[in-house]
Amino acid sequence: MRLQSINRNTLTCEPLPQKQKRKCPVLQECGIKSNSAWNLVSNFKHVTEVRKADAFLRKRINDGDWQAQFLLGQLYFEEGCYETALEEFNKIKDTNFQALYQLGVMYYDGLGTKEDPALGVESMNRIINSDDLKASHLKFAAYYNLGIASFEGFGIQQSDSEAERKWLLAADDGNPKASVKAQTTLGMFYCRPESQNLPKAFFWHSEACGNGSLESQGALGLLYLTGLGIRKNIQSAFECLKEASSRGNVYAQGHLAAYLYSRKLFNRAAELAYRVAQYDNIPLIAKETDCLPSYIAKGIAMAAFYYGRCLQLGLGTKQDLIEARKYFCREKESQGAAEGPTPGCGLQETGGQRIHIRVWAAGDWRPKDPHQAVGCRRLEAKGATPGCGLQEIGGSRIHTRVWATGD
Repeated sequence: MRLQSINRNTLTCEPLPQKQKRKCPVLQECGIKSNSAWNLVSNFKHVTEVRKADAFLRKRINDGDWQAQFLLGQLYFEEGCYETALEEFNKIKDTNFQALYQLGVMYYDGLGTKEDPALGVESMNRIINSDDLKASHLKFAAYYNLGIASFEGFGIQQSDSEAERKWLLAADDGNPKASVKAQTTLGMFYCRPESQNLPKAFFWHSEACGNGSLESQGALGLLYLTGLGIRKNIQSAFECLKEASSRGNVYAQGHLAAYLYSRKLFNRAAELAYRVAQYDNIPLIAKETDCLPSYIAKGIAMAAFYYGRCLQLGLGTKQDLIEARKYFCREKESQGAAEGPTPGCGLQETGGQRIHIRVWAAGDWRPKDPHQAVGCRRLEAKGATPGCGLQEIGGSRIHTRVWATGD
């Protein structure tokens, strides 16, 4: 298996830090059961609310409310009306740092304007270099985004060391008010062969998990399970995987199903694996859990494989070879979606090593071919335990909107 690490062009954004987020009203009280009717009423009510909000904010602007100008731009940014948002943010970019932050997002991504990564980086640099107290709550997020720019080499010269420096500033020694995404990213960064330091990886995943990172909670479970960066502790691994799974971490759910299978708890393994294998809307899951889509795809692939194995052998469910074949195909599809076109950069299998190692994890298969066995021993020598290691992120460009908010 592979160490959880990061590839270029796979990191998600740091949302615009806000002191308070307004929750949108829901229509559950209406008792509407039909999806089409629900959507029709919901969309109508939403458009009406946007129009009312626009009129209200413009009135506040005319009354001299300096913050209303930003809120108007943010309203249209979240609605995807980027040209209007850009216009509103540009009016106050010299006096409102939140507007400047969002302009950096839009220039970097080309939202409502021509893509200009260098101008986006310049906007973020203005925030981190400002002595104004109004910019202080944005600095951690700006450092995180600049770290991504340095890591990927967009709008700035590529430099892993500079990316690490900026992420460390963003993480602020585990400060819960700093960038938790930077803390998680550092955990992944220190799993890369080029910058590997497994004790540091464990430290940063621990800090991020303590600050609420669902991604890092799943990673901690796998670190405990494999004894990478920390002494092996099966009980702690199980607790982390179980808790992360209950919070919606699909990658942890896949590994939990594998763990249950390896412990011969086939009924529980089959039940969990079946449920996870049914997931199909990866972008929505990523949005709701703030987990990387490639990890979600890998979790689905793992669950599909183990449920297929249960069907094939009649373990925890009725034997059905035809259905088993379907789930093995599902695993292949999900694994392909996770890997994408770009090779990974974690500790990964090469050549003959890539031999359904998940089966090996369950203890029901080992390579008989001596060449395959040699490949597996090479993998073990690199520090990855077959079947229960941490998988790296796939190489697909998961989120090209590096700094976009609300995606």
